[in-house]
Amino acid sequence: MGRWGAAASLLFNHIARKPSSSTLPNISHRSVRQFYPSNQGVYLFGFRSFSALPSRVSVYSNEIEYGSHDFASIYDFEPKEDEEIGKIPVKAYFLCTSIDLKSMQSENLINVVPPTSRSTNYIVLRYCGFPSEITALRVKDYIKCQYMVVFQYGSAVLFNIEDHEVESFLEIVRRHASGLLPEMRKDDYAIKEKPLLVEDMQGGADYIVLKTLDTDSIRIMGSVLGQSIALDYFVSQVDGMVEEFAGINRAMEKTGTFTMDRKKLLQLVGKANSNLADVILKVGLFERSEIAWRDAKYAQIYEYLREEYEVTQRFGNLDFKLKFVEHNIHFLQEVIQNRRSDLLEWCIIFLLSVENIISIYEIVMG
Repeated sequence: MGRWGAAASLLFNHIARKPSSSTLPNISHRSVRQFYPSNQGVYLFGFRSFSALPSRVSVYSNEIEYGSHDFASIYDFEPKEDEEIGKIPVKAYFLCTSIDLKSMQSENLINVVPPTSRSTNYIVLRYCGFPSEITALRVKDYIKCQYMVVFQYGSAVLFNIEDHEVESFLEIVRRHASGLLPEMRKDDYAIKEKPLLVEDMQGGADYIVLKTLDTDSIRIMGSVLGQSIALDYFVSQVDGMVEEFAGINRAMEKTGTFTMDRKKLLQLVGKANSNLADVILKVGLFERSEIAWRDAKYAQIYEYLREEYEVTQRFGNLDFKLKFVEHNIHFLQEVIQNRRSDLLEWCIIFLLSVENIISIYEIVMG
């Protein structure tokens, strides 16, 4: 056995010292399937089931329910000191005036993330799958999760969705939307996840750094960004009314009169009132977030983003412009009312004159 035993021992030791770099772990694809938007034509796989509790849900997850829990440590996935995960793109859109959340939820039930609050004006959808960037030395970002927060008043906020993928996700929203806008409004933001951050969050230029990104963080950020982009739309609507009244005032300055009829004025009154009501009631600009109220960590994110986007100040500007519109409406209503009063006075004078003429005629002929 000496010679063959020694040879076998040397071969075994050589194999043990040299790990194979040509093979990757065999990840089991168990069969909870989730689907991307239909035009992408890719089958994706569901992993760890979603609890109603705000668990950590990094968009590049390294926890596989049916694989080895030591996978990340074997392949060196643990974040090193001062290492940040790359920016996660966030895109906010305002594309319509109303979205049927019930029909949207029933159509995309497999992707719906269970709610953690009693709010019913939005839903969160999650899509997970394998990206293409896999190398022989290291599996990079091997499970990609994307989120879409859709609000009843017409906003949609997309997390970790690239520009070339946006249209397919927005098409899902459009199928349940009404009052589609001719020109969609858009805003961009970003998230950095830094697990070794001392504080829960840190602000940056057009991005926010979070210690952990979980579902409630996504809900909080989505609510503020959705409100902000909706507020942009309503401000633009009021700006249009302000410009229209400015034109009327300039014409009055030159001619001393104006030609607007009562119907057009009433339409402007209705538009101004509906815009204010939508901002306060539908968008819920001043409703306190239940998630933020429940946990100081989320309250900090909520307040920071509202301050970053100057939500309160912008609403103050909107309210000031609406008061300007309201003042002009009252003024023009008085002018129109005076016109009608003058017309009625002239009618009365005419009728009295006719009556006097008839009386004089009867006296003369009598």
